[in-house]
Amino acid sequence: MSVLPPSIAGATGGRGPGVFVAIAGPSGAGKDSLIRAGRERLAADPRIVFARRVVTRTADASEEHDTLDPATFRQRAAAGAFALWWEANGLLYGLPAAILADLATGRIVVGNISRDVIDVARRRFARTLVVHVTASAEVLTERLAARGRESADERAQRLSRSLLREQAVEADVRIENNGDLADAAARLAGIIAALTAGRPETAA
Repeated sequence: MSVLPPSIAGATGGRGPGVFVAIAGPSGAGKDSLIRAGRERLAADPRIVFARRVVTRTADASEEHDTLDPATFRQRAAAGAFALWWEANGLLYGLPAAILADLATGRIVVGNISRDVIDVARRRFARTLVVHVTASAEVLTERLAARGRESADERAQRLSRSLLREQAVEADVRIENNGDLADAAARLAGIIAALTAGRPETAA
């Protein structure tokens, strides 16, 4: 167990820069489901904002986001419409610039990002807490297959690449999302609630 970074531990909504809670992890780890469940648990707290991503892919049952075509996305990115944006697996992803105002007023902003832009997020935002959501290889394989977006060979290749890259992720907190979603959601909600209360939370 380790204590969260000192720059994060004392954060409280309304007292200086807020905290950007970056949710990262491999495809199939259940990040969207976890974020959705955490949002439901914390919906009554106005100090917490769950950023809605913009993606150049049509949303489906496994994830929630706004959709733009690539050309429009790049135009908006150039115009400063995103606080953070990146490209992964042939798609463009972005978090709206509106979250900058939320952070400036001391709110906690939760966003789903690629592990490849964790360092960018740490530089971009005054306070960033990285929550790495993981699952076993067996669970990841089952969840990716259920999506039906790729062939078995494509899934195997993606999983192999992903597991190697996950080992290099420098996270502040890790959440294992292998079993009951409610347990993982309670863990995430507890981490975020600790930030709003100004309490240091421990990381596994």
